[in-house]
Amino acid sequence: MQTSVPHRRPRLRLLALSLATPIVAVALAGCGDTVGFDEGGGDKISGKELFTQSCGACHTLADAGTTGEIGPNLDDAFYQYRVDVSGADPDDADFQAQLAAPGIESGVRQVVRGQIAYPVVNPVSGAPGMPADIVTGDDAAAVAAYVASVAGLGGDDGPPRVVPGGGTDADGGAPDGAAIFASAGCAGCHALSAAGASGAVGPNLDETMPTKELALDRITNGRGGMPSFSGQLSDDEIDAVAQFVVDNAGK
Repeated sequence: MQTSVPHRRPRLRLLALSLATPIVAVALAGCGDTVGFDEGGGDKISGKELFTQSCGACHTLADAGTTGEIGPNLDDAFYQYRVDVSGADPDDADFQAQLAAPGIESGVRQVVRGQIAYPVVNPVSGAPGMPADIVTGDDAAAVAAYVASVAGLGGDDGPPRVVPGGGTDADGGAPDGAAIFASAGCAGCHALSAAGASGAVGPNLDETMPTKELALDRITNGRGGMPSFSGQLSDDEIDAVAQFVVDNAGK
């Protein structure tokens, strides 16, 4: 994880898209227990894996290596949130320590946990919303804890290219389409029984059973609320995911 913090960034509107309501609540309550969830808890290690699988296709988060553009960029949003709440000056020597203070992290955790519990499923703007119950219970607490520990604390070089964990076989051979489907966040938006995926944002792949040509086009170029993965996955990785979907959809 990068540890540097950008010296200056343009001020961003944090109250954007589906994060608006929870952030207002946290700001007004002084980062208190605004949605009825415990302040602590949450396995950050499992939270990172869950975030990548369920949230990464829609959100950018540098530490997770995700570059989704459907929802807010969490690094940009929470960087500004941390600055606003802490009142920290980027010129101070302890600027980053102030941004990472326990009280600030607690506030971020409450915002994220609240948004998971009370998502804006159908934004008035007509933009794609956040699905309900994308993670629940202990999984939701884990995701919130993980995001709160890293969002807005990265450097200003932008998120790294997604390198799917387990994307190649044990011998370093061809990319593993199933592993990439999971690590690239496809399961957060699509249902596919063979992948144990039940996302409801995008089409149910078991029902639509796309052709290889269609799968390649959508993964490469995106469409509607689906982002293009051409800058995140190599051509071979895209082909592997498309083949995995075609071989398993409807089974």
